[in-house]
Amino acid sequence: MPGAGAGTGGADLHGVAVIIPAKDEADRIAATVKAAQELPGADLVMVVDDGSSDGTGRVAAQAGARVVRHSRNRGKGAAMETGAEAVRLLDEGRDQPRHLLFLDADLAGTAREAAPLVAPVRAGEADMTIAVFSSTVKLGGHGFVVRLSRDGIRRATGWEATQPLNGQRCLTRAAFDAALPLAAGFGVETALTIDLLRKGFRVTEVEVPLAHRATGTDWHAQVHRGRQFRDVARALAVREPVVAERLARLRGRRK
Repeated sequence: MPGAGAGTGGADLHGVAVIIPAKDEADRIAATVKAAQELPGADLVMVVDDGSSDGTGRVAAQAGARVVRHSRNRGKGAAMETGAEAVRLLDEGRDQPRHLLFLDADLAGTAREAAPLVAPVRAGEADMTIAVFSSTVKLGGHGFVVRLSRDGIRRATGWEATQPLNGQRCLTRAAFDAALPLAAGFGVETALTIDLLRKGFRVTEVEVPLAHRATGTDWHAQVHRGRQFRDVARALAVREPVVAERLARLRGRRK
């Protein structure tokens, strides 16, 4: 798959922490956790229960994951930051920090197929990998939100992403830290790609046979897509040169 960016290589022997943001996924989280535990190099599975109203956190813990919980739903970007910070605390005293593999909670047993995402990062060939699903199950945000994200990334960096909203990503700790603070909500993937490419990190797409729960067409799905569109548009707005310059001027006047 295509890649972009510069950066420097060099193989490493870092461990891998799997971080799974989850909200109301009690029916699938156990299968996802158990499959993630099978991944090569994965010595930690961290589930961030983002204000679930079901037993997601409890089920994840019973499956063998470390669990941290938000008392209320704070969105995907915040859940990713919480998970990464929890891993950082556990990494204190280690010679090398773990790489971070982010997986969605509804992958279930297909999560065991995520190994190809990790390999280029562990080999020093990429700073961030992005999954391209080889299955035909539709990703959330299919259609107009995908186009919005893809076009925005191309305008900002010149790079054409195949599945720009795909949340299955492996990053080095250095790359993740360079992208902080993450964009809010569903704008996080688009912003991650733009910010890391602009800073010279190497981003590569990897085809993997992972599969989400099929995307619905009911009003819940439409509301979800509306939120995605809003968050992606906000992430792009502050990264468009003209908009970003105007925002900076406004902040300067307020001081």
